[in-house]
Amino acid sequence: MSMPFYVSPEQLMKDRADFARKGIARGRSVAVVRYADGILFVSENPSAALHKVSEIYDRIAFAAVGRYNEFENLRIAGVRLADMRGYSYDRLDVTGRGLANAYAQTLGSIFSSGGEKPYEIEIFVGEVGDGPEDDQVFRLTFDGQVVEEHDFAVMGGAAESVTTYLRQRYASGLSRDEALRLTVAALGHSDSGDRRIPAGDLEVAVLDRTRTQTRKFRRLTEAALSTLLDAPAAAGESAGEGEPGAADPAAPTTTPATPSISPGEEPPVAP
Repeated sequence: MSMPFYVSPEQLMKDRADFARKGIARGRSVAVVRYADGILFVSENPSAALHKVSEIYDRIAFAAVGRYNEFENLRIAGVRLADMRGYSYDRLDVTGRGLANAYAQTLGSIFSSGGEKPYEIEIFVGEVGDGPEDDQVFRLTFDGQVVEEHDFAVMGGAAESVTTYLRQRYASGLSRDEALRLTVAALGHSDSGDRRIPAGDLEVAVLDRTRTQTRKFRRLTEAALSTLLDAPAAAGESAGEGEPGAADPAAPTTTPATPSISPGEEPPVAP
């Protein structure tokens, strides 16, 4: 009778962790950024059918990277858990912290089990509160660890490069549109150069505390994203070529007409 091949528990866990990290790194990054009125979720996702960002409950959203079938199973389980708890007790009893703990137990059990491969996913669970100090974002890794993130966080793909870009430019109190432009620029940044991500390749959603509805989750459409992302470019083109704001000696000296701004619309901002 042959002896079974022995692998130390430390080596087995290391191999499973390396396997999961490689699978997660193959996906495209997802970034979550806090802004003045809520939480912003941005991902580069050309697919119109498969969502990386979804609503879980009234004030709770879910974002993930990795294998779609694996994190979709967890998303559905989270929706069912939230609905059951809210129906059985009270809607206020459904919290992002409770949902994150439930996900952590599931991911930890799967990772430590020797009968199946670990999930190749990482998850964000975000909950918007009545004020910025009440907002919460939890990050769950493939092995069930839970980390509470502040200001911003990135997972999947070139997470380190995107995180460095945000760390150098992020400031608390940003508006939604400012946070969106910063995050999209960060996702397009890499060591080889910057690229512009088309609005059609973006998946963007917010948890907006200013909404009067009970449900605070809202997706931004491609048309809205195109308007918001093109606004800085249009402002830069109006300044002409060369240095921004430099006057063209051959241009007439008449003062250009000031463009009208509809109520509620932010004026163009130079890039």
